[in-house]
Amino acid sequence: MRLAVVGTGYVGLVSGVCLAARDHDVTCVDINPSIVSRLNAGEPTIYEKGLPELLERVIQAGRFRATTKLHEALDTTDLVLISVGTPSENGVIDLRYVLGIAREIGEYIRDHDRHISVVVKSTVVPGTTDTAVRKAIEEASGKGPESFGLGMNPEFLREGEAIEDFAYPDRIVLGHEDPQTLARLEELYAPWAVDKVRVNTRTAELIKYANNALLATQISAINEIANLAAALGGIDVMDVVKGVHLDKRWNPITENGRAAPAILAYLVPGCGFGGSCFPKDVQALRSQGVQQGLPMRMMNAVLDVNDLQPAQVTDIVAREIGDLRGKRVVVLGLAFKPNTDDVRESASLKIVRALLDQGADVSAHDPIAVDHFRRAFGDDAAKVKFVEDWQAAARAAEVVIVATSWADYKPLAELGLADTVLFDARRMFRPAQFESSRYLTIGRRVA
Repeated sequence: MRLAVVGTGYVGLVSGVCLAARDHDVTCVDINPSIVSRLNAGEPTIYEKGLPELLERVIQAGRFRATTKLHEALDTTDLVLISVGTPSENGVIDLRYVLGIAREIGEYIRDHDRHISVVVKSTVVPGTTDTAVRKAIEEASGKGPESFGLGMNPEFLREGEAIEDFAYPDRIVLGHEDPQTLARLEELYAPWAVDKVRVNTRTAELIKYANNALLATQISAINEIANLAAALGGIDVMDVVKGVHLDKRWNPITENGRAAPAILAYLVPGCGFGGSCFPKDVQALRSQGVQQGLPMRMMNAVLDVNDLQPAQVTDIVAREIGDLRGKRVVVLGLAFKPNTDDVRESASLKIVRALLDQGADVSAHDPIAVDHFRRAFGDDAAKVKFVEDWQAAARAAEVVIVATSWADYKPLAELGLADTVLFDARRMFRPAQFESSRYLTIGRRVA
C-alpha cells in the first residue's frame, strides 16, 4: 500500500519506517529540508533504539523516502497519516499544526477529483477529528464529507521501545468515520495479527487518553502510598509493593508461575512521571472535562501528586544531611526515562532546580540527553557542571542522586562510596548494596 506520513517526530518517523518494514511504500513529509535530507541519507533525526538499522534497510529496499512537498506525496496515495506535534499550553493542546496540515490536504482535495482518507495519528482530544479536522478540510477544499475520508489511529509507543511496540503491538485501534477509510486502515494493518478495535474517531481518541490517564493514576497512587510509608517510619514501601504485586488480579498465577505482567512496572514508587505523553495527556483530559462542566477530581489529584513528587528527593536529602549549601551533589540521569534523550517534563529538571535553589554545587550526567537538558533548563544550565566521567564525579560527591534508571549506572554499587549519601530515586538498587553509604529512596525513612 502507498501512503504518506506527515511529521517526522517520534510518532511519524517510527510509524513510517515500521510500516515500510512491513512492505508498504511510505513517503514521510516534513517542512524542514535539513531533516528531509538527513532522512533520505539514512540518518535518523530522533534517538530511538533500533531506528538507524531499520531506516537504512527500508531505504535500500526502496520503500521509504522523505520530502518537503506534501502535494506530491499525496499524488501517489489514497491514505495520509497526520503525525505532527500537539504541544500543550496551560493544559490545553494546541491544534495549529494538525489543522494546518488538514487545510493543506483540503487544498489538494479541492484540485483533485480523488477520494483520500485523512487519518489523524497525533494525540488529540475526543471530538477533534470529526469536528475541527473535518471542518478545516471542508473549508479548504470547498467540498463535502463525501469527497474525503476521516480516521483516527492512535499510537501506543513507549519512547526507547517504540520500534518494538510498533512491530509487536498488543492492539490496534482503527477509528473511522466512513467505510472506505476503515477498509484502507484494514489493508494498512493487515500484516499484524493482533486484536483490532474498530470504533468511531472520537472513541479512538478517548481510548488513547484513557490508557495514559489510568497508567499515570497508578504511578501517582503508589507514590502517594510511598510518601505515607516514609512519613510513618519502620516501613520499606517495596515490601508493601511486593505484597500488592502478588495479588493474582495484578499478577495471575500460570502453569509456569507468576505472569509478571508489564503493568506492575507502573506500581513502583519513584520521583514522578514525565515525557511527552503522560503529563500532557492527563492535563488535556482534565481541561476537556472542565470545559464540559466536570470537576475532574481524579485527574487533578494525579497531577498534583506528580508535580510535588520530585521535591521528595531534595526534601529527604536535606532532612538527612541538613543544609545543602555548598554540598557536592551529582545527579545521574537527565532524560525522563532510560533509552531516550527526551527531557520533557523530566523529574531531573525540578530536582536540579531545587538543588541550585538550596545552594548545592551540582554536577550532572546523562548518556545522551545532556544537550536537550541544557536547552530545556535555559540560562541556569551554566550553573550546572555537566560531566562525562560520571564515576569520577560520584566518587568526589557528597550526595549522589540516581534520577534515571540507565543501565549505565549499575556499576555504581561497585564503586565503594564510603560515607556518601546515595538517593536512589528509581529503585535501581537494593539497600544492602550500599552498606558503606547512606542509602535513601522514596518510601523508606531511615532512622
